[in-house]
Amino acid sequence: MQYIVAIAWIYVTLLMSATETSVVAGVMTFTMYCVFPLTIVLYLMRSGKRKREKRQIQVAMQQKPQQNAAQSLKTTAQDGEK
Repeated sequence: MQYIVAIAWIYVTLLMSATETSVVAGVMTFTMYCVFPLTIVLYLMRSGKRKREKRQIQVAMQQKPQQNAAQSLKTTAQDGEK
C-alpha cells in the first residue's frame, strides 16, 4: 500500500519535469523532487523491517549453538546405547 503512494509521486514528478522549459530543468526537477526525497522516505519505511530481520538473525545465531549442543548430546547418548 505504501508503494502505491511512491509510484503516484513518481508519476506526478515525472509530469512536472516534462513541463519544464529545458531538459536540464526537467532532470533537476525530477531529481530534486522525486529521487532524493523518495530515497529517504523508502529507506525510513524499511527501517522497521530491517530491525526485525536483524533481530531474527541474532535469535537464530543464539539458537544455533544450543541446537548443535543438543544434537551432540543426542549423538553421544545414541552411541553410548549401542
